[in-house]
This record gives sequence, structure tokens and C-alpha cells, in this order.
Amino acid sequence: MFTGIIQTIGYIENVLPQGEDVRLTIEAASLGLEDIAVGDSIAVNGICLTVTDLDATHFFVHVSKATLEVTVGLDSPKHVNLEKALRLSDRLGGHLVSGHVDGIGQVCRFEPIGDCWLLAIRAPHPLAKYIAQKGSICVDGVSLTVNAIEHDIFSINIIPHTIQNTIIQHLGIGSRVNLEIDLIARYVERMTEWSNNNNESA
Repeated sequence: MFTGIIQTIGYIENVLPQGEDVRLTIEAASLGLEDIAVGDSIAVNGICLTVTDLDATHFFVHVSKATLEVTVGLDSPKHVNLEKALRLSDRLGGHLVSGHVDGIGQVCRFEPIGDCWLLAIRAPHPLAKYIAQKGSICVDGVSLTVNAIEHDIFSINIIPHTIQNTIIQHLGIGSRVNLEIDLIARYVERMTEWSNNNNESA
């Protein structure tokens, strides 16, 4: 599990094809790898990946074809958001994030509003029903609060700190981003379905 509070920006230095999968070399000196071991999980742009090897400044991950097909941002050298897995003693500063991407959104508006920025993203239609005003959503691993939603487009107010410390600073119109909806929405839907099904069979 993760919180959606980005700890640093890393860089994918190498993408090595391995059949239909890839092996990534990620520079992450500023993340602090001294407490990371092989087998640990790190969220890379909101994608939970397992460390297969590491040195003082880099860690390596194996990414399957299945993961590559449902995410963006892992196929070429680029900057990436990084977050270590949540420990039970950590503060939950964002919201509970699983690191399992639900869909890919596309930026349709990104512009300064005073000291902040307005970010509008078109979500895949099946995901839009899970996105609520004042609710949480994870965008490329960043825990954010939804300001408004109309049809499939939701908007977020991005503060300067978030711009400066995440790869959101590199987004532009048409950029594709990993989206993970709030886990609570999934559980609410499942409980509603279960209740309806059981009422029908009663």
C-alpha cells in the first residue's frame, strides 16, 4: 500500500526488452535506498513494482507485458514519481493507494490560475462513476482532491509544492496519465451489488 505522497522524482535510465516484458533501471539516489531490499515494492508513477536488484543509487524492476498494456510512462527514459511502500508506523498524508492502475486518463486542460494550476483530465468512461467532487484520486501516483467533475472530465487545483515536487510539472495538453480511483468507491459499489443481489434472491 501507498499514500500518494510522492517522496522524490526519479529517472528511468534504461529500458531493456526481455521478450514481451522489460527490465527498467531507475535512478533514485534522492529516494534513499538504504532501507530498501530486493522484493520490496516501490510505486513508479503510481504503479506498484517489485525491486529485483539495486545499488546505492539505482533500483531495477521487471515489468510484465500485462502491466505495460494497462499503464503509461514505463516504456522509455523519462522522469517518474517515486514512493516507497507504506509502513504501519507512517502517517497517512494522502489516501490509501494500492498501486494498481484502474485506467489511463488524458489531460485536456492545464493552465495557471493565480499561484496554482488547474488540471483537467478526461477519465475512461467506465471510471467516471467512481470519481466524486471532494473525493480522492491518484494521478501518476499523486494523491489529489477532485474539485469538480462533469461527465468524464474531472478538474483538480494543483498547488505550487505539488508542481515543483512531482512530474505533474511535465504534463501538457494530450498527456496520458495513470489513474487509480479511491478504494472506498470500489467497496461501496461491491456492497451495493451484494445487497441488491441478495434482496432479489430473498
